[in-house]
Order: sequence, then structure tokens, then C-alpha cells
Amino acid sequence: MSFLLSSHRLIPLMPAWLLLGFLWTPGPPALAASGQTPDDERIAAATQSILTEITEERHQIHQHPELGNRETRTAALVAEHLRKLGLEVKTGIAYTGVVGILKGGRPGPVIAVRADMDGLPVTEDTGYAFASTDRTSYLGKEVGVMHACGHDIHTAVQLGVASVLASFREDLPGTIQFIFQPAEEGPPPGEKGGAELMLEEGLFRDLRPEVVFGLHTFAEMEVGKVGYTVGPAFAAVDHFRARIIGRQSHGAQPQQSVDPVVMAAQTVMGLQTIRSRNLHPLEPSVVTVGIVRGGERFNIIPAEVLLEGTVRTYDPEVRDTVERRMHEILGGITQAGGGSYEMDYQRGSPATINDVALARWAVPVMTRVVGAGNITELPPTMGGEDFALFANEVPGFYYRLGMVQPGTVSGGHHTPTFKADDASLEVGIRVMSTILVDYLASGGLR
Repeated sequence: MSFLLSSHRLIPLMPAWLLLGFLWTPGPPALAASGQTPDDERIAAATQSILTEITEERHQIHQHPELGNRETRTAALVAEHLRKLGLEVKTGIAYTGVVGILKGGRPGPVIAVRADMDGLPVTEDTGYAFASTDRTSYLGKEVGVMHACGHDIHTAVQLGVASVLASFREDLPGTIQFIFQPAEEGPPPGEKGGAELMLEEGLFRDLRPEVVFGLHTFAEMEVGKVGYTVGPAFAAVDHFRARIIGRQSHGAQPQQSVDPVVMAAQTVMGLQTIRSRNLHPLEPSVVTVGIVRGGERFNIIPAEVLLEGTVRTYDPEVRDTVERRMHEILGGITQAGGGSYEMDYQRGSPATINDVALARWAVPVMTRVVGAGNITELPPTMGGEDFALFANEVPGFYYRLGMVQPGTVSGGHHTPTFKADDASLEVGIRVMSTILVDYLASGGLR
């Protein structure tokens, strides 16, 4: 079970989502804004003036997606755009990451905003005129490449925000660090990447912000709407590979085998008892076997079977319990069957926990832009986000952007029919620009 004691720590008292009722109560935000307010009309007008350019850039990015640590074309487009705005630009961070620094004309805090740039090994089936037809090699196979999670929208929105705020930089009281991150979906095997590598290479050491903001498209939300979560928002993401080792034999002579297929089937079922019998019923967690691979021919019992999958949790102690029980289940089943096992369990990004005070502060700001009827509080999701690594360094707030036109249908994230509408760009730019300007004008967290 989980209880949020602060913006960065969970202690095992109650489930994460039940906590929200205790933390989020109606009334004024915990952080009152100062007397300064942003010029909302100026942000809206500046957004309109650059919307055609940003839409064209979104189409370019979407039409030519690139996998993690290989976002060279996208990074070049981003860097060129930022240089034209007169920002200080750094490239080659974590292979292909780009950072732009916008220094305001008045003193104030340093803040950061992050967008991810990588695509996925998915073959697009959207019907867009700017659909991707690009292909590349992934894990030894030729695959299609697609922005099937909206990272093209994220990147384009952030380019738009940089353009809007650069147009009145002399009035900004502070500095904004625009982070364009590679490999959010994970780097290629054997490589480091993403937020982890950017931080290792000194991203926040060279210029440390006091807060970090980010957004993600949401395939279940219409354009014009935004969603938020106070506290726990995205789960920790772990990746496991288990090799179940037996002894090969003819399929007609099973008594001569140590059958890894049978052991694998028992293991898949056994792993589900972790969630159902070892953890509290209200504790959010997932154990998913996504790959079962083994065998070469219908009448041969193979020597081994590979299981591969993911674990999603919110509580570090639950994370430990799941990994321990996986070893116990694999060990018990393979020993009973006369075989053995090997497991590589890799811990990925931790849970994304939105800073409570920062989230409470941001909700009225977003509401002012989109209207009270277009903002929704969302429950935590078991999806994962390496934005968590930035938010573990400094207080962070990560929210969802509606992307589907009313009356149309988008496939889910990571599917060939995922469709994020261009109209989401304007909303995304205006909301994020207003958040950043309001934060700087307020003088920061107090």
C-alpha cells in the first residue's frame, strides 16, 4: 500500500489513489499567485502567429519518426528552430538530446520544461497525408517507424512555446530550460539513454531548475481538454527476461524431455498469483508476460523457452516483493519440473509523482486557459514515464493533453491507428506557455 508523505516519498499506509481524496480538497490553491498575471491575450495572439509554422514542423517530425538515440533529423530540426529564436542551444546530450536556454530580461527563477522526441517500431495506418512510410532496423528486424504515442505533438508544442515566450523575452522574470529528450520509450539494448543519461551527463548540474513541467497526449481525451493528477500519476516501469531451461526431445517421447513449455505455462499462471495473492487488493500493480518464445517444430519439445514482460508498481516495497516472488515462483516450478531458470530483472524509471503543491498551483492556471468544463482530474495510470527521473530531482508537474477531434476515433497509444489531431497544438502551446509565464511571474514556490 502507498501513502504520499511528500512530493517525492511514498510510505506504505494506503493505496495511492485513495490518498488523493485527502490531498486534493476544493478551495484556493496552496500557492497563491502574486499580483502579477500573464498577458493571456498576448500568449493567444503569439500562438496564432506561429501556428502554421508549428503545424508544418509537426508534420515533418511525424512523417520522419526516429527510434530512441537515433533522433538525428528531429534533433537538427529542433536545434535550428531554437537558434532562429536566439536561444542558447546545446546539442548531442544523451546522443541526440537538445536543450535550449531562454533568458528573460528580468531576474527570476530557473525553470524547465521537457518534451520527448522518439518514435516507435510501429507501421502507421492512419490515412494522414503526412503519414510515416519510413522503415528501419530494430532488434535485427526491418520495421515501420511511427509516432504512435504523440511525441511529435510534444516536440511541436514545445517548439511553439519557445517561439511564443521568445517573442516577449524582455518581460520574462527568469530563465526557461527547454529540454528535448531522446529515448523516452527506452534506448536500444546495450545503450543508455533518455532522462537518465541526460541527468548523468550533467543536465541539472550545469543549470539546475527549481521545477520541471511536461505534458503527454491522451488518446481518450478530446481536443480542447486537459487532464491532471495530484500526487501519484504514472507507475514505475520494470522489464524482465526469464529463460526456462529444460531438455529437448522428440515430441512423441516426452518422457525423455524436461519440458520447458509446460514449465513456462505454469510460470505464466503462477506469476499472476503475485498480484492476486501476495499484494494488498487495493495496491496498484501489474505483472504482464508479453512474450513467450520457444520451439522450432511442431513435433520437437524444445530445450528452452523465453518469457519476457513488464512489472508496474507505485510502492518501492511492492517492487521488491514482486521481484522476490518472481524468483521464488520460477525457482519452484523449474525445480519441480527438473529444469532450471535464469532471469534478468531490470528496474526502469520510477513512479512519476506530481508535486502536490505544484499541481494545486497549476490547476487554476490551466482552468483559466481552457475553462472549467474542459479540465478533468484523472486517476493514476499504470503506464510509465521517465519524466519521473526529472521530477525526482526537482518538483515536477506532468499533465495530459486532449488530442482527438470530437466525432473521430484514434487508436490507443502504441497502435498503428493512433491519431493526434493538429488542433491539439494550439491548446498545448497556450496552456504550457501560460503555466511557465505564471510561474515566473509568481516568483516560484513559496
